[in-house]
Amino acid sequence: VVTLSGIFRDLLPLQTRMLAEASWLASTADEAPEMNFVRKHSLAHAAQHGCSMDVAALRVFSNAQGAYGANVNMMIDGGAWADPDELAEMFETHKGYAYGRNGAPVQHRALLESELAGVELTYQNLESVELGVTDIDHYVDGLGGMSKAVAKARGSAAPVYIVDATQGDSKVRTLGEQIDLETRTRMLNPKWYEAMLEHGFEGVRHLECHVTNTVGWSATTGSVNPWVYQQISETFVLDPAMRARLAALNPKSSARVADRLLEACDRQLWTPDAATLAALKAAAEDLEDRLEGLVAAE
Repeated sequence: VVTLSGIFRDLLPLQTRMLAEASWLASTADEAPEMNFVRKHSLAHAAQHGCSMDVAALRVFSNAQGAYGANVNMMIDGGAWADPDELAEMFETHKGYAYGRNGAPVQHRALLESELAGVELTYQNLESVELGVTDIDHYVDGLGGMSKAVAKARGSAAPVYIVDATQGDSKVRTLGEQIDLETRTRMLNPKWYEAMLEHGFEGVRHLECHVTNTVGWSATTGSVNPWVYQQISETFVLDPAMRARLAALNPKSSARVADRLLEACDRQLWTPDAATLAALKAAAEDLEDRLEGLVAAE
C-alpha cells in the first residue's frame, strides 16, 4: 500500500499512474494466487467488497484532489483527541482516496481499511539530513497516522522503520531507534539547542515543536522510550536557570513545552516517578505565572 502526500501527488502524477498500472497488471496476470501475492490479495478484496478487479487492485492512496495532509498532526497539536483510534479515523478519512490508472481519485475508505489490515510493517524514507522525524510534523501526520490506522485495522501494532538515506550508505532503523538518535544529537545536544536559542523567540518555538512531535509519535506508534521525556524535562523545564531563560525568550512556547510533557503523563504515554511529576507540575505553574506576568523578569 502506498500513501502519498498531497505535494507528491501533485508533483508525480505520471509515477502515481505507473504504480497503479503495475498493481493492476500484477492483479490481472494469469498466474496462480499462491505465486502472485498482489493478485491473491486483490482477489480477496474483490470478494470482500463485491467490487471489480479494477477497484480491488488499487494500492495508491492520498487526499482528494486539491486537499493536503491527514490532519492527524493538527489533532495532536491541539490535543483534540480522546481515543487513539480517532487519530486512525482521521487518517482514513483524509487519505482514503484511491488513485488508479487514469489518475482520478475515488473515495475508497473501506478498501483502504481492508488493505491496511494486511500490512506487516510501515516505513518512511529520510532524504535530508536537515529534517528528521522529530523536526517537522509531516512525518507524524503521514507515517504516524498510517501506522495508527494499520494498528486499528490489524488489531495490533505493526513495526515502524525509518530508512535513513541522508548520507553515505542507507541505514534502516526502527522508529524508536531513530527518535533516540535524534533526541541525543539534536534536542539534548547543547551545540544544537544553544544554536536554536540564539534565534530567540523562534528557537524556543522550534524546541516546542520537537516536544509536540515526540508526543505525536507516542500517540500514534508508542515508539518513544521513557528516558526521552525524562531527559527533555530535566534539561528544559526542571532546570530553573534554563526554564527562566526559555520563558524570557518565548513565554508561550516555554509554557507549552511543560504542558505537553504533562499531557503525555495524563494520556499515559509516559509515567514519571512521583517526584518528577510533582516538580514538573510546579515548573508548569511557574511558567504559567511568567506567561501571565506574575513573575518579574530575571
